[in-house]
Amino acid sequence: MLPRSRSGRATEDRRPRVCGVRTHWTTVGDGEFHCPDCGGDRNYQRRTGRRRLTLLGLPVLPRGEAGPVVECASCEGHFPTDVLARPTTTRFSALLRDAVHTVALAVLAAGGTGSRTALAAAVEAVRDAGYEDCTAERLTAVAEALAADTGQRSGGGDPEALLAVELHEALDPLAPHLAGLGRASLLLRAAGIALADGPYTPAERDVLTAVGAALTLPREEVTDLLTAARTPS
Repeated sequence: MLPRSRSGRATEDRRPRVCGVRTHWTTVGDGEFHCPDCGGDRNYQRRTGRRRLTLLGLPVLPRGEAGPVVECASCEGHFPTDVLARPTTTRFSALLRDAVHTVALAVLAAGGTGSRTALAAAVEAVRDAGYEDCTAERLTAVAEALAADTGQRSGGGDPEALLAVELHEALDPLAPHLAGLGRASLLLRAAGIALADGPYTPAERDVLTAVGAALTLPREEVTDLLTAARTPS
């Protein structure tokens, strides 16, 4: 039971403990991360520690190592180092922006650069994702370059396989951090670009199927989403 002050309130017992274990922490790195407890981007220190048995507050015997841990500079919470795998809010926004840009280009490269409506839908999607200065001319030039590069690098091989590689490079870092609804929403946005000028062409459907696979969506769900996208609500 804690001792009480003259006012009757409990006070902390400041008498030294006879024995205990104390950890001496050493900082080995720092940076910015998304703190699970704070719920936002914070600075962190990556720390390792050594435990020591203390007697009357004095270290006497080593008790092994502690950590490594990630310590939030704001709330001072300690977390396992795998928390650093989650992107910061800023990094996540950049990944999403680049993913939308790549997916829009892939759909246009499948044959949509000649359609004003498809281009307009692609420009709107890319601008909404964060590229506010995106224009139809820029998207057309990059999409045509992507289509030409894919064809040249295939060398008579499989251009769809090369396109899948491009999509995986853009979507693999993002997909694990997107909820199912977020991954479905990205695929539907791509489908909207393909449908802006009419039904899916075979090339567009192949691209959209590759997008769904890169987003780790089940094939049946991809089929259902592409069917729902072309059905008037």
